[in-house]
Amino acid sequence: MQDRDPDENGWQSSAPAWIARMDDGGDFSRAHVLDRVMLGRATAQRPQNALDIGCGEGRFCRLLSRTGIATTGLDPVAEMIKAAQGTHPEGEYIQGFAENLPFPEASFDLIVSYLSLIDIDDADRAIAEMARVTKPGGRILVANLSSFSTSGAIAGHRICKETGEDIRPLGHYLTEEKTWFEWDGLRIRNWHRPLSRYMQWFLQAGLTLTHFDEPQPTGGPPDRVAAYAKNPYLMVMEWVKPT
Repeated sequence: MQDRDPDENGWQSSAPAWIARMDDGGDFSRAHVLDRVMLGRATAQRPQNALDIGCGEGRFCRLLSRTGIATTGLDPVAEMIKAAQGTHPEGEYIQGFAENLPFPEASFDLIVSYLSLIDIDDADRAIAEMARVTKPGGRILVANLSSFSTSGAIAGHRICKETGEDIRPLGHYLTEEKTWFEWDGLRIRNWHRPLSRYMQWFLQAGLTLTHFDEPQPTGGPPDRVAAYAKNPYLMVMEWVKPT
């Protein structure tokens, strides 16, 4: 593993709280917005193997493994890897950083980045590494916070004087910015980047966009569904490495 601080974005310190709150059911974003789309697209081409980058405590690795895909999870935080391995002893979990993947070229049919790009400092390098280890004809499946939502989160909540409604104005949308957020015992530093930045990095890696979606909830508590309809914050992309 690279000589780097795995707590540079708060995940090592926050690992116990994250592991305690996350199980196979997942949170609202995963269980009611992303899982159906991510699993559907992950399994559509029947990949033989997959790499989950930023796998955390291993939840999505377990879901993929149950479909018959040989899945490897990678995360920089040792406690996350230990928790993943403890819950899924037959799985393969490796401690490492996305910017320097410890795998040969063309190793995987499928690469998954499930809400992890916002945590990665050198995301351009990480995307190039994803492309490197993807087999020709293989796919990179990405779930990420939308750039409008990350920009709004940096600006913070505002109240409309006329209606009293909670609104989320954009911050400096075109400027990359790294900010600390705290909730439920976690303290995480996430990146805001304009969508164009991500798109440019994937295109520079020689990849072809084949799918883009901003999925809607398929269930969940009505108040959460209503709040999401007002301020949707998730997107899904799929990129293919040309043969």
